[in-house]
Amino acid sequence: MTAENRLVTVRYDADKLILELRHDAEGAYHAFPDARSGTADAQHVALSLAEALHARIRPSGTAEAVLRAWAEGGGPPGPVTLDDPAAVPPVRVRAGAIVIRDGAMLLIRFEEDGTAYYEIPGGGVETGETPETAVLRELDEETGLAGTVGPEVARVWKAGRHEHYFVVTATGEVGPPETLDNYGGTPVWIPVEHLPTTALWPRRLSWRIEHWHRTGWPERPAELADSITELGRPCKW
Repeated sequence: MTAENRLVTVRYDADKLILELRHDAEGAYHAFPDARSGTADAQHVALSLAEALHARIRPSGTAEAVLRAWAEGGGPPGPVTLDDPAAVPPVRVRAGAIVIRDGAMLLIRFEEDGTAYYEIPGGGVETGETPETAVLRELDEETGLAGTVGPEVARVWKAGRHEHYFVVTATGEVGPPETLDNYGGTPVWIPVEHLPTTALWPRRLSWRIEHWHRTGWPERPAELADSITELGRPCKW
């Protein structure tokens, strides 16, 4: 979705991205300077690429385009559309469980034309459910594990899908295949250190989970648009 097809010229100072620091009910976030929405006394900050990759930047669609171009060495992409997929009414809301044990993360493995790809356990939020309720139900259906919901660490928007990802502490063991409902997938444990190079969707979330596992989970959920469909492609943005 675009915000009235508005364009913003991405501003850089040397090797840093210039953004406005704003606040809402969830705390601080960053936004692209825009004459029509900013204020004269807005506080501007300069972020390096490493800092910007872990900042809450809105709108997330614009941030994805800018960070992708920057991380791939393309430089400033010029005027960019203000793209806010979070504002699109969702056609589907999904809740996903980040379950890690003994240095490995639980994923669902699928195979298509002889090529494996992976998803994070989870599924659609049903009428009357919260994402927190749905994530435990889906974890049980897809893996047989029970769990306790921890913090929400990421929200991902893609093609009308709003997705919420929670750290879940799970108990029990993965159930027999005939008892599971995961559309032909197979629960597997993948070493966390391998996530950045695993064909895992959401692609922009996979390497962040490995980073957060080493350095600590974010205090507020990361907000990510994800336009990547080539799951085997390296992603550093």
